[in-house]
Amino acid sequence: MHIFGKILGTFFGFLFGGLFGAVFGLFLGHQFDKARRLQQAGFRSSPFGGGPSQAQRQEEFFKAAFAVMGHVAKAKGQVTKEEIQLASTMMDRMNLHGELRTAAQEAFREGKSSDFPLDDVLARVKISSGGRFDLLQFFLELQISAAFADGSLHPSERDVLHRIAEKLGFSAQQLEQRLRMQEAAFRFQHGGFGGQGGQQQSGSWQQAPSANQLSDAYKVLGVDEDTDSKVLKRAYRKLMNEHHPDKLMAKGLPPEMMNVAKEKSQEIQNAYDLIKKVKGFK
Repeated sequence: MHIFGKILGTFFGFLFGGLFGAVFGLFLGHQFDKARRLQQAGFRSSPFGGGPSQAQRQEEFFKAAFAVMGHVAKAKGQVTKEEIQLASTMMDRMNLHGELRTAAQEAFREGKSSDFPLDDVLARVKISSGGRFDLLQFFLELQISAAFADGSLHPSERDVLHRIAEKLGFSAQQLEQRLRMQEAAFRFQHGGFGGQGGQQQSGSWQQAPSANQLSDAYKVLGVDEDTDSKVLKRAYRKLMNEHHPDKLMAKGLPPEMMNVAKEKSQEIQNAYDLIKKVKGFK
């Protein structure tokens, strides 16, 4: 617990200003403790202007992503070996080695602490991303993907994801839609369409898809099954534009996360191609 600043602030505030001074000292101490927590989580503050560089913003985004993953994993109580393995799998997907992997592991552990300043970290994420919708959406979807990596979502994880979405500026309805899309994406990938890393498995396109697989393909794109070809194409283009790896990189996505962005784009492409093939759309 970070309470050292509060104790000192209250003590000296009361010493020099009585009750009013103690209250003011408590406030200053709280700000000091909060700054220490953020610093330990790998965030830099720039109170006197001259904001962080692009590289610093990318570093903050990267560390925050794994710290919040740790916080989501802890939502169910004790973090299990399976959840630690899920974090390792995410690091593998990003090809993290050496210092970068160590930084991700340390951030994940920081997120599991009982006094992890989730709201403050998410506020910093909005700053480091410049408030860009595509980057914030990627951050949220990264948390959803990690939570869904074992194929299920615990109610406590859902509650934390709602809090994360709210702090990033997404509505409850927007989060629930993304949860449905991710759940469908998990089934779609494990049903032979896309496979690990977004690569098509051998022979997967020769097999006739089931009704459930086709239904999941529509859900991956966030559209209804009776959607016509024009609406389907608009939804596909919108998602591809939002998740295009090069565009995300240009907006500040950490380069270590490029592979995950590529996988997401391939997932969207696979779902669209399957629907076109089955429905005969051009």
